[in-house]
Amino acid sequence: MNDIADDGLARDFVKFSVEAGVLRFGEFRTKAGRMSPYFFNAGLFNDGAKLGRLASFYARRLLASGLAFDMIFGPAYKGITLAAAVAIELARLGRNVPFAYNRKEAKDHGEGGSLVGAPVAGSVLIVDDVISAGTSVRESIAMITAAGATPCGVAIALDRQEKATEDGRDVDWSAVQYVSTQLNLDVVALATLDDLLKYLRSGDDPTLRAYAAPVQAYRDRYGV
Repeated sequence: MNDIADDGLARDFVKFSVEAGVLRFGEFRTKAGRMSPYFFNAGLFNDGAKLGRLASFYARRLLASGLAFDMIFGPAYKGITLAAAVAIELARLGRNVPFAYNRKEAKDHGEGGSLVGAPVAGSVLIVDDVISAGTSVRESIAMITAAGATPCGVAIALDRQEKATEDGRDVDWSAVQYVSTQLNLDVVALATLDDLLKYLRSGDDPTLRAYAAPVQAYRDRYGV
């Protein structure tokens, strides 16, 4: 479901991410060992105003997508804050759904267990910042199915449209494509790397426009 047409929302989200310092440009080494000309760090949506606006982008994208879900699940750690914020914004827009999240380590006292929040049931939407290798998604799927519920999709902020790595080598599919085709889950993204490129090329800031060429070169080399 990544091809939902809403260029305005994607453009506004990329602009917001750049202005908030969440999307940065330069030289950054990725977990896969690649030198990337950009870096997206959702942990820098770190005050009430930024988080509220981020949740608004998620909620509007989800409502426009038509994806059916009964509740939201946020994988620890970044997904916890995202799930709560998106649930609040969805309720504000008239779509009140429960949410839950997991602990990294199961609690052996009090209510116990590794899941916190609403009972995990029905069709469950996973909310996270990005999909890197699909690992956190597989872990979330295992927890959701163990609770007797059904994972139905994943909502992320940015689809990097980048080849995944397996055993230290590049493969011909991205993490998002793996989740979509192999795990059979719909993926809804606020923006893609192509959206970022459009923004860089169309902006009035010559400094930002200068980053379009290295980002395109990275896309050409590692993109799917």
